[in-house]
Amino acid sequence: MIRIGLTGSIGMGKSTTADMFARRGVPVHDADRTVHQLYAGPAVPMIEAAFPGSTRDGSVDRGLLGEMVVGNKPALARLEEIVHPLVRDAEEAFLAEAERHGRRAVLLDIPLLFETGGRNRVDLCVVVTASADIQKKRVLARSGMSLERFEALRAKQMPDAEKRLRAHFLIDTGLGLELAERQVEACLRAIAPMS
Repeated sequence: MIRIGLTGSIGMGKSTTADMFARRGVPVHDADRTVHQLYAGPAVPMIEAAFPGSTRDGSVDRGLLGEMVVGNKPALARLEEIVHPLVRDAEEAFLAEAERHGRRAVLLDIPLLFETGGRNRVDLCVVVTASADIQKKRVLARSGMSLERFEALRAKQMPDAEKRLRAHFLIDTGLGLELAERQVEACLRAIAPMS
């Protein structure tokens, strides 16, 4: 089973690209979605213990937690110590299920694939990219996003240019969805003989 690692910096269109793979029958494990589920379930007591006041009504309040960890490296490291093992457990369960069903390829949607050593867990890397102007416009259009928060988030991510150099395949969402769809199809054609 081929493990495709999908990554890209904030605002590059990674979720849209993951959906393109899913529509073509590739099972997708979304690390961000898993974190959202954990923030409403198993991670809540651990995060509240480490970051008192970061939860509301039985769920992690992402805004409050963000205020506590963005720009604070030790706090962010502590949060990652809690969350990353739980995400890895969910990923392993996903992979085991895909293996049981005889899937030929799966996609692991991991925003910080290179930054967290996730490259070692995949067979090849697909990087979603777009121009810096498009990225900034997309991110600043999000509810509750500020330029300061965008810059802080981008600072903890590997630069897009470096990610591009590490990619086996590039999907450029800044040139229109039709071209991105064709790039996804080309990627799947290229890896078909490997699976």
